[in-house]
Amino acid sequence: MSDKSIQQKTGRIEDASLEEQCIEKEIVFSGRMLRMDRDRIRLPNGVETTREVVRHPGAVGILPFKGEELILVRQYRYPIEEITLEIPAGKLDPGEEPLTCAVRELREETGYRGTLEHLVSIYTTPGFTDEIIHLYKATDLVWDPLQTDEDEFLNVESVPWAMAKEMALAGEYKDAKTILGILMLAGKEK
Repeated sequence: MSDKSIQQKTGRIEDASLEEQCIEKEIVFSGRMLRMDRDRIRLPNGVETTREVVRHPGAVGILPFKGEELILVRQYRYPIEEITLEIPAGKLDPGEEPLTCAVRELREETGYRGTLEHLVSIYTTPGFTDEIIHLYKATDLVWDPLQTDEDEFLNVESVPWAMAKEMALAGEYKDAKTILGILMLAGKEK
């Protein structure tokens, strides 16, 4: 069977033939946390169209452990109009390294500093944003708080690790980074 007939049968094309070329960039909105671009692009088949892209500086999420307890934060999330229970997290400052951000956010949101281990870096929603989030595990926690951001209000909670895993598997968290981080660590235990 030829490559072309395999391609027709599976619907797959070579990866190099998937790339889209930017012809023109337009900034539609620029705020303190993100930017919205509307780019005119050329598709692999030569057709021109537009892509709307949310540009984000990146973020970190931390799974902090105090013994067998996972420390989580409960906070109101305006875009979804709900209170969520999630891992501590925060946005990278311009030029900031993810590890530096993780140290800062852990101290600001939980009051602890600790030993950080990088787990994974993922794109949150690559269909419309370039946001990347770097997940870390924090252990050996020591009380060393920083002041929270002035627009940030949250409660810190400790959840037994076994319960945190059960809650993730039961769909009790609505936050993707929290679910992913917990399930990744749970998978490494096996």
